[in-house]
Amino acid sequence: MKMSKVSILKLISTVYVEVLRGTPLFVQVVLVYFGLSQFGINFPDIGPFPEKMVAGMFALSINSGAYVAEILRSGIQSVDKGQMEAARSLGLDYKTTMRYVIVPQAIKNVLPALANEFITLVKESAIVSVIGVQELMFKSLSVKNQTYIAFEPLIVAALMYFVITFTLSKLVGILEKKLAQSN
Repeated sequence: MKMSKVSILKLISTVYVEVLRGTPLFVQVVLVYFGLSQFGINFPDIGPFPEKMVAGMFALSINSGAYVAEILRSGIQSVDKGQMEAARSLGLDYKTTMRYVIVPQAIKNVLPALANEFITLVKESAIVSVIGVQELMFKSLSVKNQTYIAFEPLIVAALMYFVITFTLSKLVGILEKKLAQSN
């Protein structure tokens, strides 16, 4: 939307991206959970996910969405303008050109950045423990509080985060190689 010709959409998307990229995730999580409730906006339990987890997922989603929007915008802008002109000269409309010509090339260009954002999101999920979401970091701190052993639970949590992110990065590497072969 930041590339939109409609100025109000461009303004809204610019404010969204700049505010969310310009403020710490910690502040966003706290504002979403505690701040919105001051205005009577509470998150419901959704299936097995309690209110705190839904609020945490919402905060992580809007934060990551701002970064992904910028990544995709830069990916679209990285595709040579001649591609759009060539597709349009062949009679393709704008929507079809974007869907079949521009976006597939843009995705290839930004896949490493998207993967990096996803891996960052996994690691940043530890921040939602500040509102009481029982994720990996919260659980390791609970073990520390029950056993009075501080180091080992944190090492286990760090190793688990490492295994998750290392696996994701290797999977993305495989995907990148497959996409490179399709050139």
